[in-house]
Amino acid sequence: MTKLSRDDVLKLARLARLYINDDEVESFRTDLSAILGYVEQLKAVDVSGLKPTTQVTGLTNVMREDTVIDYGVSPEKLLRLAPSTEAGHLKVKRMLT
Repeated sequence: MTKLSRDDVLKLARLARLYINDDEVESFRTDLSAILGYVEQLKAVDVSGLKPTTQVTGLTNVMREDTVIDYGVSPEKLLRLAPSTEAGHLKVKRMLT
């Protein structure tokens, strides 16, 4: 099993921006070493004959066809109704100063 040192735990805590005291260092060292031991066990399993699992529930995405609805109004007609336009866009007062 992989054993982490006190310095390893302190470095990980610093990288994660965690502030831990001396008691927590020992607790994290034990817990993280156990987690790494489980990962080593998983790495030892032979999965060469297995297909990757990407979906376990059997659900599939339901997609609908995109349909274009013609409302009989062109963008140009709508822009003519606007109080102010510029270069084919609606022109509004500045919101941010």
